[in-house]
Amino acid sequence: MQVDSTRLPGVLLVKPVVHGDARGFFAETFRDDAMAAAGITTRWVQDNHSRSGQGVLRGMHFQTHPGQEKLVRCARGRILDVVVDVRRGSPTFGQWEGFELDDRQLHALYVPIGFAHGFCVLSDVADVVYKCSNYYDPVTEAGFAWDDPDVRIAWPEDIDVQVSQRDAEAPRLHDISDGLPFVWTGPPAAP
Repeated sequence: MQVDSTRLPGVLLVKPVVHGDARGFFAETFRDDAMAAAGITTRWVQDNHSRSGQGVLRGMHFQTHPGQEKLVRCARGRILDVVVDVRRGSPTFGQWEGFELDDRQLHALYVPIGFAHGFCVLSDVADVVYKCSNYYDPVTEAGFAWDDPDVRIAWPEDIDVQVSQRDAEAPRLHDISDGLPFVWTGPPAAP
């Protein structure tokens, strides 16, 4: 298992070894000791699984206190997975990075606390599975507009995007930035 740093400090791309042949494939998609060696020592308490059709866009979401780390993987299909730094004072605040996750390479994205997360389905259907470091609590659910003109996420232009009413009515990032509980404290410790 290889773990690569990304442009946004703290966000990591996990690349398992996929052993495949004419019968199919086998891969270790999670291995605690390999994650720990890469600096991910999170105690995961909840697994989530969503299924969505092409063009479904979910985001940009995060949990406030105590926050929620995620380990996101596309188990079926293909998605554009996006993270945005929402840590006040961060040199990359409001910046985004996108990763194509699919059911062939089985890459996973580690999303630390202080980042908003969202994805858009590129295939006919996609199953997205992710581990969470804290239990879901609707009281701490938050987010900002997926199409925020200040953040300018480059979502796929050739897909008819479908969003929930909640996501369609989400505020812009600058409208909620002063109340964000996440504060950048400097670079993360090296693994």
